[in-house]
Amino acid sequence: MGLFRKPRKEENEKADASPSIDKEVLCKTYLKALPLRELSDLQEIKNEVSKGNVLILRITPLASKSIEDVKRAVNELYEFAESIGGDIARLGEERIVICPQNIRIWRDKKQVSNKPLPKAA
Repeated sequence: MGLFRKPRKEENEKADASPSIDKEVLCKTYLKALPLRELSDLQEIKNEVSKGNVLILRITPLASKSIEDVKRAVNELYEFAESIGGDIARLGEERIVICPQNIRIWRDKKQVSNKPLPKAA
């Protein structure tokens, strides 16, 4: 056998049988949609983003209880995203997206003008 032989099927199965490390979790980024119901949900959200996942949070459940809690939660998540080098943005009135360090949210940098558009002849 040479130096570059293919491993046998049994060898691959033994290598993949490691119970302590879930290789799928380590190498994949997931997009998850979660409701933000209470301030206590923030720790779970931070954990998910720290694992490398992108979260879309529906803030309506918390907003129906307390607008002040929504402001507090968004400020805390904004500071968290900055601290890890991540990104956060609003998606309409009911949702926000928060991303880990390796993902950026695209924002259009065009300035909207108040000038009227030229008319076709």
